[in-house]
Amino acid sequence: MSNNDLPEKDPAALGPTEWSENPNGVGPWEDEHDSPRPTGAHYDQDLLDSGDRRNVVDAYRYWSREAIVADIDTRRHPLHVAIENFANDANIGTVVRTANAFAAQAVHIVGRRRWNRRGAMVTDRYQHIHHHDSVADLLAYARESGLTVVAVDNTPGSVPIETAELPRECLLLFGQEGPGVTEDARAGASMTVSIAQFGSTRSINAGVAAGIAMHSWIRRHADLTTAWT
Repeated sequence: MSNNDLPEKDPAALGPTEWSENPNGVGPWEDEHDSPRPTGAHYDQDLLDSGDRRNVVDAYRYWSREAIVADIDTRRHPLHVAIENFANDANIGTVVRTANAFAAQAVHIVGRRRWNRRGAMVTDRYQHIHHHDSVADLLAYARESGLTVVAVDNTPGSVPIETAELPRECLLLFGQEGPGVTEDARAGASMTVSIAQFGSTRSINAGVAAGIAMHSWIRRHADLTTAWT
């Protein structure tokens, strides 16, 4: 049975995805290195024995999942990302994967707990993900955490993200594909930013828009000397 044939799992019950391993990666330590087998506590002995085919950067090869999360936790950005999920939006996996790439502090999902995790490409194992039953719950979390909520939606009165000053302690809020950010979310945000478009389409894919917005924050606030590439 191929990965594509695997039955849909219930993420609320099973947690992070366990499929879509990288077909490349590295083999057992002894096959890949002439040096002695490492003994650090952050190494996973099973991976050292059998190889590491996971979707992780080379610096994390053979590390345990827990060690990787702990290391990222020491340098996560004060950037939070939230997406409304009132119709099981398929873009959430992409948002999670991008948030992991930019070392976002957390991804917040509002509404339905169930979402298609395949698009996350297993990065949900290493990304903190929180669920909120309603927009009101999310906004309350933001207030308690000192986060400025910035809605991302191409609506009248929005500020171009290309010229906006995104706050450092920030929560970027995205609506689901199609309807966009709900009225309650927009009303609770400190500002709404838009992404410049020049073609015929009315909107950009929600996962793509999230990537653009997160990278706008990265350009403004991240220390690029700490990036892997």
